[in-house]
Amino acid sequence: MPPHRSKSEKNGGMTEHLRRDPYEVLGVSKNSTDQEIKSAYRKMALKHHPDKNGNDPVAADKFKEVTFSYNILSDPDKRSQYDAAGFEAVEADNQELELDLSSLGAVNTMFAALFSKLGVPIKTTVSATVLEEALNGAVTIRPLLLGQPIYRKVEKQCAHFYSVAVTEEEARDGFVCRVQSSDKSKFKLLYFDLEENGGLSLALQEDSAKTGKVTAAGMYFLGFPVYCLDQTVNSVAAAKDPDAAFFKKLDGFQQCEVTELKPGTHVFAVYGDNFFKSVSYTIEAICAAPFIEEKENLRAVEAEILSKRAELSKFETDYREVFTSANTMFMPVLNPFSLVDIHVNCWQVLAQFTEMTSRYANEMQEIDELLKQRNEIHASYTTVPLIKRSSSRNKSKAASEEAKEDGEVRDPKHSTRDRTKKKKWYNIKVDGGKPC
Repeated sequence: MPPHRSKSEKNGGMTEHLRRDPYEVLGVSKNSTDQEIKSAYRKMALKHHPDKNGNDPVAADKFKEVTFSYNILSDPDKRSQYDAAGFEAVEADNQELELDLSSLGAVNTMFAALFSKLGVPIKTTVSATVLEEALNGAVTIRPLLLGQPIYRKVEKQCAHFYSVAVTEEEARDGFVCRVQSSDKSKFKLLYFDLEENGGLSLALQEDSAKTGKVTAAGMYFLGFPVYCLDQTVNSVAAAKDPDAAFFKKLDGFQQCEVTELKPGTHVFAVYGDNFFKSVSYTIEAICAAPFIEEKENLRAVEAEILSKRAELSKFETDYREVFTSANTMFMPVLNPFSLVDIHVNCWQVLAQFTEMTSRYANEMQEIDELLKQRNEIHASYTTVPLIKRSSSRNKSKAASEEAKEDGEVRDPKHSTRDRTKKKKWYNIKVDGGKPC
């Protein structure tokens, strides 16, 4: 595909810029897999990262070009749109960049933290320094034994590396690596491939997500397709359209790239992704052999989520059609005789309106319940005895009761805030403001 002229060039501006084909920028073909595109991006981004090039403006421009290209090709919808119609079909304003917090500076980091606090998902990437050290084999790797959790604290934008030895039998039975943070810190769970020169290249990453009272991330190599949920997908579009936050909620539910591990030694890492503070975490590697029931439950609930994702796509079309019809029908009219037709169809449209709003609420509840079940299944992959976990909760029973009492005191505030988040269904009025 030929280079695309920017608007500034078309308008005769002084600055000329030619957008290159994203496939050309990343050095991949149009038939490349998602994993090949991701690997190419990581190598190119590391090569041109500002931290490695002394803030060279040429390298900075190349880094932006690589990131822009990856943001198109890593999104299935945007990739297909580009393949069909080029850059004109891709909304550049909606590109969601991945930020390297280590290179933002104090002021920009504060702004990013503020947006995150306000509930706007911020995509972050692993520090180029960490990736370069891993690629050069200049990291300390600590052994992680199966069934023996490790409790540690990692500084922000730093990483702790762990090696796990997996036997042929354990690889066949399935393997799980999970990390959680009781103080709800942000982190990434990373998996590295071993290069021929002894270095490590990043192959997989899973961002932490809030699940109940902790943040957690896990990688599940169970011998069958499992899925991960990227909550930052379509976050910009969702911010502009509240309904999109619901209908696009499962767009980030995609199949994981690797479903099983080969026997041998594997390297994982925990990366501190907080904006300002260190991350306290627990990492655990376990063989999935004893978790037969959990395997089947996970397979079943993820199949239901996939089915629900397909249903949402169809429901969104019906939902928006009804609301478009309602808005069109009840627009102010100048011809009084047309009000007769409006009154005739009013109750029919209102019935459809009511049905859609009711289904909207039911679908939202069902999706939340499915995701909750999935989180509970993930959390069950642990070797920590139930008695031990219960006893630890009993130690803080008094504090929990106090927190509960505090929560009850604050309930009116929470309920008020929750009500404001719910969709406000307005009364449809016609004929000078009288309800139909």
